[in-house]
Amino acid sequence: MKPRRIGMTHDLVMNYGLYRDIAVYRPRRATLEEMARFHAKDYLESMKTLCPIPEDMLSEKATRYNLHGDCPIFAGMNTFSSISAGGTLGCAYMLNTKQADIAINWAGGLHHAKKAEASGFCYINDVVLGILELLKYHERVLYVDIDCHHGDGVEEAFYATDRVLTHIGVGEGTLFAVNVPFRSGINDDAYVGVFEPVITHVVRRFQPDVVVLQCGADSLAGDRLGGLNLTLKGHGQCVEFIRKLNIPLLMLGGGGYTVRNVARCWANETAIAVGKQLPNHLPPGLYYEHYAPNYQLQISPLDIRNNNTDEYLNDVTARVLENIESIEIAPSVPIHAVEEDLFLAFNDTDACDLEMATADQRLPVHETDRMVEHPAEFYNDIGDNGGQYMPYMPVFEVPDSSPGHVSPHLNFPTLPPAEPTGRKCITAEASPKVYATSSKEL
Repeated sequence: MKPRRIGMTHDLVMNYGLYRDIAVYRPRRATLEEMARFHAKDYLESMKTLCPIPEDMLSEKATRYNLHGDCPIFAGMNTFSSISAGGTLGCAYMLNTKQADIAINWAGGLHHAKKAEASGFCYINDVVLGILELLKYHERVLYVDIDCHHGDGVEEAFYATDRVLTHIGVGEGTLFAVNVPFRSGINDDAYVGVFEPVITHVVRRFQPDVVVLQCGADSLAGDRLGGLNLTLKGHGQCVEFIRKLNIPLLMLGGGGYTVRNVARCWANETAIAVGKQLPNHLPPGLYYEHYAPNYQLQISPLDIRNNNTDEYLNDVTARVLENIESIEIAPSVPIHAVEEDLFLAFNDTDACDLEMATADQRLPVHETDRMVEHPAEFYNDIGDNGGQYMPYMPVFEVPDSSPGHVSPHLNFPTLPPAEPTGRKCITAEASPKVYATSSKEL
């Protein structure tokens, strides 16, 4: 789970020119109160106070919260976790306010973390936090996980609710946790052949209002901790299939331990989100030598045995589809109070600084520090091929009734907003509005 995966992905996104088709913003960190919507406060406080020490000197708290082994204490642990969670919460806010059709946070997708326990390299479960935010304004959320490993933290969090339906690649479960167990060595054709009919039946039965897609890249061939044999083509086909459902989509990262392949995968799936196809030859960039010796985007499958026979896959698919038919159709949601929304306590000073700045005037340091790249690099003028630069989460209100018009003030929409007219749908023909998060700190 090396943080440089995010930097390498961002480098490919920039050098492929995908920034022109997306709005990139640098989200703020999640606060303790926001993370405490799922996690225990004493666990969060311990993450802030515990220091890296040898394993044989671990305190009782560190042992209790599983902060050892594959989840060691490290300097900046709390900062890293708050950045990851803040990105996912920011994406959920964009979808809730209908400012985006697709929102991406490749630093998220840490699906193993429990309420008061770290697990599987995951400290804060940003997936659960994001889904909780989405549930404020969406009746049903479909969580799809194409990571090699079971998303047990997410499944456990929503085990007793019918408002979130999870689909995980391995494991056990029934009804509102649809688990499809694969054996090692599964290839593109076999995986997609099960994925598409299962998702089709789930969507028809559950009728989700929004989809959260965890795009863990450890299911790719050659991953250090994965046992599957997918290529970017098969992995991307799953993303493309979800995209074509025309349902608001939150895309997250996840596992992936062969770093160069993770960056390849997520850059390719950023392109899929905006309806682009990338050339196979990688563009020169800061991490170009990491992709030696072929410097190509696509990866080849390994010459290993696929232990998933046709008979086995047909049997598994039939059982899963039978269970899906037992799911209540579009479970209704009773009237409920909506919690306070995120990002509404926006700093008025920041708003004034941004509004009053002119082209020949420098922005304050606290504004420029949030920028993804220097204004003179990469990012063209607002509106160039639809791309925008978004310095932080609260953004200008853009009324759908006036295409291309930007309000001169920083007013936030009142939630829940009315359904906009002429809102773009996620289709293969028309590019959706896509917002990607990025942070130089990861």
